[in-house]
Amino acid sequence: MNNPITVTATINADSNKVWEYYTNPKHIVNWNFADPTWHCPKAQNELRKGGQYFARMEAKDGSFGFDFIAIYTEVIVWQSFTYEFGGRKATVQINKMDNQTEITVTFEPESEHPIDIQKAGWQAILNNFKNYTETN
Repeated sequence: MNNPITVTATINADSNKVWEYYTNPKHIVNWNFADPTWHCPKAQNELRKGGQYFARMEAKDGSFGFDFIAIYTEVIVWQSFTYEFGGRKATVQINKMDNQTEITVTFEPESEHPIDIQKAGWQAILNNFKNYTETN
């Protein structure tokens, strides 16, 4: 297994808003895609240990899509959570800073795609999240 990959963003919003926008399905569908030719038409989130996260990710032209399904292994409300998906783990940390909030996502890469492509994709999704949260 490769070393974990970390992506981060500093959001001009308080940590409660960042938590809400990152975990609430009504917001997830508005930012959870790496590229404007994709979208996330459906999301569900049972944010508790043993709970399931589900997001449908699709190309807008209908040419490709997949379900991202994860199970939470740890949840510290307003601060962090860890989940498992496809035999891998990811952790999301939300850190309060003065008038901003830093969000850090660390995930275990898969072996099919190059590390830099995986990092760029997850960073693009996080950048979409930042933009959505700051403008809504």
